[in-house]
Amino acid sequence: MDECIFCKIIEGKVPAKKVFESDRIVAFLDANPASPVHILVVPREHVPTLNDIPDGDPILGEMATVARMIARDLGVAESGYRFFINVNRGGGQVVFHLHAHLIAGNDFGTLFIHMGVAFSILWRKLLRLVRRDR
Repeated sequence: MDECIFCKIIEGKVPAKKVFESDRIVAFLDANPASPVHILVVPREHVPTLNDIPDGDPILGEMATVARMIARDLGVAESGYRFFINVNRGGGQVVFHLHAHLIAGNDFGTLFIHMGVAFSILWRKLLRLVRRDR
């Protein structure tokens, strides 16, 4: 794919900090990281989305194996990380070359707990305000 940025990275035509390469998988640092650790794990073969993987193709398992290895090497396997794929525009996919995100370095569990508590407090305050207006 001549216009695909990930294909260009894989071919070495666009610079990226690669952290892993094999005959089927390449992993590199995200150019716009969402966390202290944000790595993209991509197949060398251009596959636009998760929906386009042929039945029986082991590529997802290979991508997961690479992600686990990288997480272990970076020391985040035990503390925790996220590994996910966005599919199509409605699912948040921006680059249409299959890729998975490996994200770590933030305490997401604590973050979600704090967000839940804050939301609960705000919700109760909003309900009290609504009840006063009646």
